[in-house]
Amino acid sequence: MSAIDLRCPAASDALAVAELVRCCPPLDPNSVYCNLLQCTHFADCAVVADCCGKLVGSVTGYRLPQQPDALFIWQVAVHESARGQGLAQRMLLHLLQRASHADIRYLETTITADNRASWRLFQGLAERCGWPQHQQLLFDSQRDFGGHHPSEYLLRLGPLSPARAAAGSPLLTKQRPYHVDPV
Repeated sequence: MSAIDLRCPAASDALAVAELVRCCPPLDPNSVYCNLLQCTHFADCAVVADCCGKLVGSVTGYRLPQQPDALFIWQVAVHESARGQGLAQRMLLHLLQRASHADIRYLETTITADNRASWRLFQGLAERCGWPQHQQLLFDSQRDFGGHHPSEYLLRLGPLSPARAAAGSPLLTKQRPYHVDPV
């Protein structure tokens, strides 16, 4: 068992992020170019989980241009070898703890109705942290995707507690160590 280190991604991580996403259905794979942009232009809004030089987790996101106090989470991917340990929540909290995100008041994502793992992740995080949650249809399968993709529901958490980003926050200090078998 090896420890997992969380860090900002770099351009050299983009291919590994793309491969990780491909291993995590029902996530939609992106082009490697998209992952390069996420790992460079939007690196401050992303985190990767590294175990012995292999990526076992990734969160990508961006700040909403019209609402800079909202962080939109694009994708959360956890390799099957690292699942069941709360790594996804740990990555999200790590991202929110960054000093550059101290002004984030809302966490948003879209989820298809059948993606139970994502619903459990985000609703569980909201319940754990005491954050209000609101959901609504954002992109309709027929209207927006021509029937080629399921409807996407917006899940908005917040307002987030300002204490969640403080150093020594109880949300972050109660974390148990995370380990995974090297991939």
